[in-house]
Amino acid sequence: MNEFTKRLFTSLVILIPTFFIIFYGGFLFIIFLAIIFLLTLYEWLNLCENKIILFLGIAVLISSFSAMFYLRRIDLYLLLFIMIISISSDIGGYMFGKFFKGPKLTKISPNKTYSGMIGSYVFTLSIGTSYILYSNSLLIIPEIDYSLFEIVLIMLILSSINQIGDIILSYFKRLKKVKDTGRLLPGHGGLLDRIDGLIFSILAGYLLKILII
Repeated sequence: MNEFTKRLFTSLVILIPTFFIIFYGGFLFIIFLAIIFLLTLYEWLNLCENKIILFLGIAVLISSFSAMFYLRRIDLYLLLFIMIISISSDIGGYMFGKFFKGPKLTKISPNKTYSGMIGSYVFTLSIGTSYILYSNSLLIIPEIDYSLFEIVLIMLILSSINQIGDIILSYFKRLKKVKDTGRLLPGHGGLLDRIDGLIFSILAGYLLKILII
């Protein structure tokens, strides 16, 4: 299979059971969260050599997975919204970057382009808005009291943080001189490669929930 087919197949295999487990919740969700945490922790331990940065990264992982557990308990649809934004941002960045290419966004991550960044925002706004409208139409989330500008701003912030998280991991991979954090996911590399942006987006969403929403 070519690279795109591998990524698509792997994404479907991951996302379908992941969303099912999140909806189901309970002890199954706790076990799932623990397994994903241990796998990402293992990859991070193998990636980072600086002890201070290593422990900071562990603190970020613990905080992010704790935030995900907390959000699942108090606001399932906000958690799903954050995940959809992160996934949309990744898909848009990958597809626009591959199709349009163009100038590089940063030397840290040679695959990141300005077209990919624009694609991340385009997919984030289109899919994120569709999720909100569809959920409201089914009356499965409370009526939103925020203006269109505020909702768009939240989506853009989450997408930006998702992209920054991706670049941060790329920086450490560049230091280590490796392409991926592992080989667990065909077409993606390691698990940390797949959820690097989501780790930071979850933290941002948690802060939004506590401080603003």
